[in-house]
Amino acid sequence: MKDVMIGGLTTGNDRPLTVIAGPCQLESADHAQMIAGAMAEACAAVGAQFIFKGSYDKANRTSLSGKRGLGIAEGLKVLEGVRAAFGCPVLTDIHDADQAREAAAVVDVIQIPAFLCRQTDLLLAAGQTGCVINIKKGQFLAPWDMANVADKVASTGNQKILLTERGVSFGYNALVADMRSLPIMAKTGYPVIMDATHSVQQPGGQGGSTGGQREFAPAMARAAVSLGIAGVFIETHEAPDTAPSDGPNMVPLDEMAGLLRVLMALDAVAKADPVRV
Repeated sequence: MKDVMIGGLTTGNDRPLTVIAGPCQLESADHAQMIAGAMAEACAAVGAQFIFKGSYDKANRTSLSGKRGLGIAEGLKVLEGVRAAFGCPVLTDIHDADQAREAAAVVDVIQIPAFLCRQTDLLLAAGQTGCVINIKKGQFLAPWDMANVADKVASTGNQKILLTERGVSFGYNALVADMRSLPIMAKTGYPVIMDATHSVQQPGGQGGSTGGQREFAPAMARAAVSLGIAGVFIETHEAPDTAPSDGPNMVPLDEMAGLLRVLMALDAVAKADPVRV
């Protein structure tokens, strides 16, 4: 098993749970700090490691009318402010190779979106920054295919890699999460993350926007953490129904503290007797 250092945290499949959480889309500095503060407090209360996430650009919106976000310059300033205020690592996604170096100057973790996980130039550019790289498994990939994806990043000499499950396409406008993916990807040795909110998406399910079933996100998180994994990725918002992006999937902020208490209890049981395949 490989441990990955992220700021002052140590993330690994046999380490205490890491929680990656924040809004889908960065909205403002004040909004980001409000959510980061609430999550930092909730994670500290239960002993979870916390990484704040936020996207400066949602480049794969369902329709052209979808709000894309603050843009890279303003978004990175917001993330820099969160890290300064709360001392937590920060994560954001990039969408083309030219963004890698600019993002790496600010964030601790660069995320590769699921739709882009086989884009070789993007993976190489991200790896060459020396940042931790979180790769979302494509909705079109088998879990064992992620070994080849990780190898592209590792070819740059950067083995600070996280692999994230987020469901696989199941017919039209639907995803299904196969929990076998988690121990299968863990065979690579890299830390494995479960994306509990994007795995309940209904891509394009509302015609001009993505739908989702947020009521099942806590179930996805519980099931995954009970297997013994490195971390869980959960998007959250104080008012998901009015959020500019992915509202149907996000867990309400006021429910996160209770969910984290359950996840940490499950994590302790799972890590005491890990699943082996």
